[in-house]
Amino acid sequence: MSADARSRVLVSVAELAADLQLGTDPDPAAGVPVLLDVRWALGMTDGRERYLQGHLPGAVFVDLEAELAAEPSPDEGRHPLPSASSFQRSARAWGVRSDSRVVVYDTVGGTSAARAWWLLRYFGVRDVRLLDGGLPAWVRAGLGLEVGDVVHPPGDVVVRPGHLPVLDADDAAELAETGTLLDARAAERYRGETEPVDPRAGHVPGAVSAPTAENLAEDGTFLDDDALGARFAGLGLGVADGRDQRAVGVYCGSGVTASHEIAALACLGIPAALYPGSWSQWSNDPTRPVATGARP
Repeated sequence: MSADARSRVLVSVAELAADLQLGTDPDPAAGVPVLLDVRWALGMTDGRERYLQGHLPGAVFVDLEAELAAEPSPDEGRHPLPSASSFQRSARAWGVRSDSRVVVYDTVGGTSAARAWWLLRYFGVRDVRLLDGGLPAWVRAGLGLEVGDVVHPPGDVVVRPGHLPVLDADDAAELAETGTLLDARAAERYRGETEPVDPRAGHVPGAVSAPTAENLAEDGTFLDDDALGARFAGLGLGVADGRDQRAVGVYCGSGVTASHEIAALACLGIPAALYPGSWSQWSNDPTRPVATGARP
């Protein structure tokens, strides 16, 4: 396991606070990162209002539904990947420049902010990190918040897709047989005991249950590398131990929390592909088989 791998994914509150002593404008020359507030969770409709009531100094609000996804459809799922042109417009509006450092955060342990982390990296922004513990960790540290809206001068970033691997439904089905396909949803959804939003309950046959919430400690920060390594080793993944590592893919309900699983794996130096359509796409296709129960 490599501390360097983890540091490329996460930034601590203390590290970010030191960065922000330089100012709050996203000036790459000064080393100040662009801060993105991704205030979203399944069922949440007041993310922007909560952001306006208090956010990290200089942070820009990011609308996950409008800016981090294309229009939903049964064929593509609830959160399809945005087009390059659409995402570039959004990223420039956030103030992201070609040489920007970016830090993303939320209030739910990074499980929504990870979507922005993944998309920025997928589209070629190299220095993007999740604030470990998010807004709650910032507040626990006694650091101040800012109220109201923040708008930065437009950035000039040019995005190009394809910098991280993705799966379609056929790829996911194959990977479940030949590699490791992780299901990042809650265990009861994996088992098919409940399905609050999608048309069929269950999981992709052959997928392994790996709930995203189990990447986190009780305080909402990521588990340390030893604990993360033990978690994924228990799921059959070789963690930087010299063993041959089968290909890994991840899905969830709609490709949001699966990004968090990919971030956790990246902390350990394990690359993983995202299935963006995820269960919302798979379960809408009647030709796709569905498994239930605790076994893959």
